[in-house]
Amino acid sequence: MRLVVQRVREAQVGIAGKIDSGLLVLLGVGARDTTQTVDILIKKLANLRVMADKEGKMNLSVRDTKASVLVVSQFTLYADTSKGNRPSFIKAATPDKARELYDYFVARLQDQDIKVETGSFGEYMKINALLDGPVTILFEE
Repeated sequence: MRLVVQRVREAQVGIAGKIDSGLLVLLGVGARDTTQTVDILIKKLANLRVMADKEGKMNLSVRDTKASVLVVSQFTLYADTSKGNRPSFIKAATPDKARELYDYFVARLQDQDIKVETGSFGEYMKINALLDGPVTILFEE
């Protein structure tokens, strides 16, 4: 599983998923990922100390600050261009498996008492984000 986590002042995908201060998470599901993979990343993400404290230092998590998370499915995080210019997505999960683990990821994140918004799984989406910092962190499990 691959995550691109960006701290944002606001982010919106389509007309449904919108957050103010928090994290934008682009989520790619790999063919070998399981619910255990999700559980590991949820623990890391929920406790990730990238939110600013009163002194402006990255000391707090989204849980600490009651910030929100916008989760957007992004299978292109598994693009492989090692054999040419046209990306291969052979290492990405099948759409059914990816949907199952995406839904599980969102549910587990909500279980952490974090407000979660989402994009539309498998759909073309336009994302607007006002990055804060910028702070961008890559996770791969």
